[in-house]
Amino acid sequence: MINLAARDILHGWGKFVFTGVGLGLLIGVTLSMAGIYRGLVDDGQALLAIGGADLWVVQRDTLGPYAEPSSVRDDAYRALLAVPGVAEAGNVTYLTMQIQHDAGEVRVMLVGIEPGHPGEPGYLVAGRPITRSHYEAIADVRSGLRLGERIRIRRHEYTVVGLTRRMVSSGGDPMIFVPLKDAQEVQFLKDNDALVNERARTAANPEFNRPGVPGLLEAVQASQSNSHSVNVVLLRLAPSADEMKVADQIRRWKHLEAYTRSDMNEILVAKLIDTSARQIFMFLVILSIVSAAIVAFIIYTMTLNKVREIAVLKLIGARNSTIAGMILQQALGLGAIGFIVGRTAATMWAPIFPKYVLLLPGDAVRGALLVLAICALASVVAIRAALRVDPAAAIGG
Repeated sequence: MINLAARDILHGWGKFVFTGVGLGLLIGVTLSMAGIYRGLVDDGQALLAIGGADLWVVQRDTLGPYAEPSSVRDDAYRALLAVPGVAEAGNVTYLTMQIQHDAGEVRVMLVGIEPGHPGEPGYLVAGRPITRSHYEAIADVRSGLRLGERIRIRRHEYTVVGLTRRMVSSGGDPMIFVPLKDAQEVQFLKDNDALVNERARTAANPEFNRPGVPGLLEAVQASQSNSHSVNVVLLRLAPSADEMKVADQIRRWKHLEAYTRSDMNEILVAKLIDTSARQIFMFLVILSIVSAAIVAFIIYTMTLNKVREIAVLKLIGARNSTIAGMILQQALGLGAIGFIVGRTAATMWAPIFPKYVLLLPGDAVRGALLVLAICALASVVAIRAALRVDPAAAIGG
């Protein structure tokens, strides 16, 4: 049986292969968009895995530290440890900020942790955990920081003592872990000029500077230079504890909001990245339609270039199903080349993207089936044109 795809490869391989490569690059962009969506979801789930918490306790009527601002007193963990079923508690702060690195700026999420408590990174790929109470840091390798490097965060310098991997925020920013007290100072305390101005305002207030109450002004000013707030208290539960019951008790008796892992997963995936996911889905739909239109145009053009050959086939008695099958094979061959090129290109350029691109084998299989389906659908127009060819065209009629 004559095969139009084989004929094109033998007699016009350059045109056929380059057409497949062009289509493949378009398919590569489509696969990359799907990989970016998978990366967004994976970043959110990686964020929940950090610290190994079972419950997130935050300010009442807020959605937690990742979706909304939350402020909890840092002594609340003592009351939470008294709740039946709670085994461990750890105060944590989160702050997204820019830091200077290699004569440029890097956007990171600064995480304040208490070493040995929930919230610290689960593993290190190099270096050691934080052992000092101040000015040590653990950085994600995506930040570009190296072991022993000194970085400046606000008014202090920190030494990178450990490196970790895949510790990123829901937005893909690499995390830097520092001691809790340092993070509280960075996040909640004011700079020196603001403190001086605030102390002057306090001293000018007769409510805080009473002549007959010695020590009142100093006590008020001392309270303004300390911070006792955190964004969330992470809890680990005893093996036999029911997380729903513990969360209900915290909401009822501690006047705080408590989220389970499934609750936080829903907040991150269904609320925080929902807009980005729908935008990526729209791009996928548009790219699929554009791909189908391009394939249809290519197959139709290739078929019209073979009118005389198709007429000869009809003249010698070839059936319509045979001609339709040959055009379908040509479309599927073009789609197969395009998918191989696209999958290879997406794998090669994925590490270059600023966002994490996760290419799953299951998505590749579904993408291959979708590409072949689009190619088969796009060949319908060319098949209809081929079946209308007059056999007399073979002899110039």
